[in-house]
Amino acid sequence: MTKIDTDRLVLRDWRESDVPAWAAMNADPQVREFLGPLLTAEQSAASVRYFQDDLDRKGYGFWAVEVRDTGEFVGFTGLDDVDEEVPVTGVEVGWRLARSAWGHGYATEAARAALRYGFDTIGLAEILAITTATNVRSQAVMRRLGMTTDPAEDFDHPGEPETLRRQVVYRLRLAP
Repeated sequence: MTKIDTDRLVLRDWRESDVPAWAAMNADPQVREFLGPLLTAEQSAASVRYFQDDLDRKGYGFWAVEVRDTGEFVGFTGLDDVDEEVPVTGVEVGWRLARSAWGHGYATEAARAALRYGFDTIGLAEILAITTATNVRSQAVMRRLGMTTDPAEDFDHPGEPETLRRQVVYRLRLAP
């Protein structure tokens, strides 16, 4: 069981009590705008089991994120192996937050903690972030994290609908 504390957030294992809020997030068209179709409650519950299995098996994955002062579940942040069908390899940092958590700096704070875990605990030399070319909010977070992009690495994701197909890759390398 891994728990990561930041000034305002806790990254932790998933709880059954997270599922209703997670399902509501995945049924929100604004939250899913750059992620593809809305998910059913059953699909959301299955993803929680998958995320927790990754955490248990690999020691990293997507942690549930809660606000420290209130205990409110607000989404996920973490590290995951890059999908096999894309032309880059490695481990990527990712996040998804409820709309009520947008604009508070939570994505940057939580992702920064996940990056530290990846570099310091797992021993990664580099961590990627991938998003659609139109997701400017996530790209702003990537830049705040100190990540850089090379347009030559941008690619079309074969499994995404045309409106989400173009992907940009950001990287952060551990300083030597």
